[in-house]
Amino acid sequence: ELDHWESAWAARPRRTFPTGLDIGTMNVLRLLKRYVRPGIRYVEVGCAPGKILAWVGRETGVPVCGIDYSPTGAETARWLCGGLGVEADIRCEDATQSTFAAGSFDLVFSCGLIEHFEDPADMVDAHLRLVAPGGTAVIAIPNYSGIYVALQRWCDPANLAIHNLRIMNEAALAAVARPRPDMTVRSFRSGRFSPWLVSLPQKLGKPGLLLSWGLNFAAHLQPVECPKLGPLVVLEVRRRESADAAKAR
Repeated sequence: ELDHWESAWAARPRRTFPTGLDIGTMNVLRLLKRYVRPGIRYVEVGCAPGKILAWVGRETGVPVCGIDYSPTGAETARWLCGGLGVEADIRCEDATQSTFAAGSFDLVFSCGLIEHFEDPADMVDAHLRLVAPGGTAVIAIPNYSGIYVALQRWCDPANLAIHNLRIMNEAALAAVARPRPDMTVRSFRSGRFSPWLVSLPQKLGKPGLLLSWGLNFAAHLQPVECPKLGPLVVLEVRRRESADAAKAR
């Protein structure tokens, strides 16, 4: 509900670009680096507090766009991007009724959004509506399965209750994207092990926080990604180029 997100974004973050010290943030940046390139048209759905949006703006060198349902979240993202010198068109609106024109973006991204919906199909459709021919939608959700769901059930079952656990595997997430003749769909796990999916500080207090940071630094030493430990499940939907664009290229 809106009250939850208004409360979540009430405290403004540090006015800095994300550093990746937190392995959870680094996992998102590594994922995005596969798709972000200078000059692309980018929109982030659920963009508050604006850290990732600002980073993409710096990487692309062009204005970026964001959508957030929370007025406080949208204002925080504007404040952050403005302070960092990133030009951003951030709109406070329901993504399923967005005022951005259909087919406007080369990359449509969200992370930690659709798993909060009992039926996320309409929200996924809202992402796909914005994808331009030749563009891509990348939708990432936390991987609350396997070791992560077991640990989080011990630490914070109330947190699990606000997540749609049924879509947290590759097959189920891919099935959320309704078939379209001009789009190709795949789903995969991504990222190095992340202790931040588990609420150890809430369960164990200060020792839990110290343990989380210790595991965080250990995760940075993980040489390669291990799909079983991947903390993100990613839905990638690519829209084919139009016939005229393909011929011109």
